[in-house]
Amino acid sequence: MFYPEDLVEEIRIRNDIVDVIGSYVKLQKKGSNHMGLCPFHNEKTPSFSVSSSKQMYHCFGCGVGGNVFTFIMEYENYTFVEALKSLAGRVGVNLPEAEYSEEAKRQASLKTRLLEINKEAAKYYYYQLQQKNGQAALNYLLSRKLSENTIKQFGLGYSNKTGDDLYQYLKHLGYDDGILKESGLITIDKSKVYDKFWNRVMFPIMDVNNRVIGFGGRVMGDGLPKYLNSPETKLFDKSRNLYGLNFARISRKPNILICEGYMDVIALHQAGFKNAVASLGTAFTGLQANLLKRYTSEVLITYDSDEAGTKAALRAIPILKEAGLSVKIINMKPYKDPDEFIKALGPEEYQKRIDNAQNAFLFEVEVLEGEYDLSDPEQKTKFFNEIAKKMLNFTEEIERNIYIETVAKKYNIGFDNLRKLVNRYGAQIVVGQTDIKRMAEPAKKKKREDGMKQSQKILLTWFIEDTSLFDKLKGIIAPEDFTEELYEQVAQMLFAQYHTEHKVTPAKIINQFESKEEQNEVASLFSTEIPEDLGEVERKKALEETVLRIKKNSLDVKSKKAIENNDIIGLQNIIREQADLQKLHISF
Repeated sequence: MFYPEDLVEEIRIRNDIVDVIGSYVKLQKKGSNHMGLCPFHNEKTPSFSVSSSKQMYHCFGCGVGGNVFTFIMEYENYTFVEALKSLAGRVGVNLPEAEYSEEAKRQASLKTRLLEINKEAAKYYYYQLQQKNGQAALNYLLSRKLSENTIKQFGLGYSNKTGDDLYQYLKHLGYDDGILKESGLITIDKSKVYDKFWNRVMFPIMDVNNRVIGFGGRVMGDGLPKYLNSPETKLFDKSRNLYGLNFARISRKPNILICEGYMDVIALHQAGFKNAVASLGTAFTGLQANLLKRYTSEVLITYDSDEAGTKAALRAIPILKEAGLSVKIINMKPYKDPDEFIKALGPEEYQKRIDNAQNAFLFEVEVLEGEYDLSDPEQKTKFFNEIAKKMLNFTEEIERNIYIETVAKKYNIGFDNLRKLVNRYGAQIVVGQTDIKRMAEPAKKKKREDGMKQSQKILLTWFIEDTSLFDKLKGIIAPEDFTEELYEQVAQMLFAQYHTEHKVTPAKIINQFESKEEQNEVASLFSTEIPEDLGEVERKKALEETVLRIKKNSLDVKSKKAIENNDIIGLQNIIREQADLQKLHISF
């Protein structure tokens, strides 16, 4: 259904972008904007800017940007209509509903159709598990001590050996080859068509809204790979989702448990630990950490207790901490994983391990200790030097001193001695960063945007920050003077908006662009950094130079076109304008 532009704009206006994004990201006021760590890429220094006056956001690190709709679409992986409904509900706006035919629903959007296909596939796999062909798969799940209720809750299923029965089923429902290929469930290779998953126990992967967005499959027998996930699709991005989060987020537990695999999550849920999740066959990511941050402030890592699990935990700890989460480690030795532990000792003993979970930093120190022979003075010295380096991750002096005190007491080393060692490494880093910054300057200059594009971006930003420029520059600068195609398109909208409404609303203009890439670029046009410490005289001079540079470039471009088109009269007019430009004085 299409909603009137006025209604869309009302919902946007009523959802203040700082309030909305602030419910997902920790923001701090800095000047006229709010800054925070970007939720779309890993960073330690905030480069994610949210502007209340412009009602838009922009990350100077990775380049994403847009308005409140863009943010919700990107963060929640929503379509525009889904984002609109979410924000409408947030401010109590009732959207008109319409009855759709089955065919109309199917055609509504690619994402909606893919969700339908995944839902049908999940139902089909579940059905196959209950049939004679699925008996071996069902026996496998029962042998893992899963109850029928648990199998039903997680929608576990089976993909047959035949190779194309899901394809035939979905074709029978009316889906064409194009959309089936997009789903990631069907492989179409020239004239050959076959199911992506066959002879596997199937695990539907759901988003936080209980919608099936992908699948994981465990092979029956000795085939490889043992576990196979859906490929990346319009719905499924394994770096941005967590298995079991749809259940864990409503568990009312004070923390969330992170496991390595599907079976660990399912076993924990069945044992009463409804707050367990798992990453999806890939290394833990910052996007997953930010997703967890929405539902908890503390994470307990319960990875396998073998060497691979320990390494995975060490990689996940800093990512979780960067997202602002408290982290602890659950010790499951002598058992390998939560599933094995609970089968052997039961839920009560596992709860005791949760209650005694280890501080993440002390876990890191303990793992580090295993790499050194502390009976050897040289090895012991190296060990303390490595600890001292790790201590620098604590930016708060009080917190750092508490950890220094704890480690010093545990390893019988003087507090002052360890603190001096930490401070020495801290001083070296400060000097090193200065040298790196100096060396990086030439490379940084090479990466700077083309000068003219940058000038045009600066002027567009200036227009929205000081709308008096529309009148002051009337007859001097027009939309067609922005020679980049997208920039001119945005300038046309900006000038039209000002002349119609006598104000500019960048967030409203962003709505006019459909693709994520264009929205990001448009947001960047309105977010160019203009030095705030310029004096009045310096500001006027910088603005005048920018205007003249853009106008001169515009006339040069027009001149080339006139010559190419053999437009003598047009060329004469341009030459006159170029001459007048030399005498132009802009009054600010």
